[in-house]
Amino acid sequence: MQREENNRPGGAFRGHTPRAEQTDAVQQAQNRSRSLSEAELIDVFQQLAGPGTIPRFLRLRQELLDWNTRVNLTAITDPTEVLLKHFLDSLSLLEVYGAERARVLDIGAGAGFPGLPLKIARSQWEVVLLEATGKKVNFQRHIIETLGLHTIEAIHGRAEALAHKPAYRASFDLVTARAVASLPVLLEYAAPFCRPGAQILLPKKGELSAELEQGKRAARVLGVAFKADYPVTLPGLNDGRRILVWEQVKPCPAQYPRSGAAMAKKPLG
Repeated sequence: MQREENNRPGGAFRGHTPRAEQTDAVQQAQNRSRSLSEAELIDVFQQLAGPGTIPRFLRLRQELLDWNTRVNLTAITDPTEVLLKHFLDSLSLLEVYGAERARVLDIGAGAGFPGLPLKIARSQWEVVLLEATGKKVNFQRHIIETLGLHTIEAIHGRAEALAHKPAYRASFDLVTARAVASLPVLLEYAAPFCRPGAQILLPKKGELSAELEQGKRAARVLGVAFKADYPVTLPGLNDGRRILVWEQVKPCPAQYPRSGAAMAKKPLG
């Protein structure tokens, strides 16, 4: 698996957590081949996010499954699978990003993942959720109010429009997107929001050699540098999931992002 190391001293990007430093709960869960129980998952959540966050995670799950009976928010409806594939998968970003404080953008947040779990786990972070589907934004706003979350905003809109607004352009420390799109497209959406030194974390899965090379070519145009390719090793998620880490090394050129049609017609990379 390909890796490139981060050479920026003191940066928020901290790379993969060494096995020797992981908690007993995470180590023990990783060693089990069977499916994790809800209690085992909650134990891992306590290690990653703190025991005080568990009631909020459980309430988020309750609201998600309740709303999903009326609004199409997720195809994952098993309660334990929600904890694993939505919540723990979102928290996997904390394995490689360790800033105490950060302004974070979640592009194409859907029902709020990974942005909502990250906000619950790191209450001091300022989080912006960007989503183009109004019903999903309504759910995000309901959760923000229900859980009493502060310094978090749910925006109904598109990245190619919001990125050209001064209040949001080049103003984030961390940008992420779980959207199913090619790396050149994801980077073109993300880079304009990043201040120099910011990190872009893109979860991916499967064979990426050709796509990664395309992403690197696009990154050079956007003022971005590839930093690392890390496997996700959290229990239940060691199935080929990876986090690609990029850094905004200089301001993104003003013409980006282009429209979605322009990206599709002539992708960077």
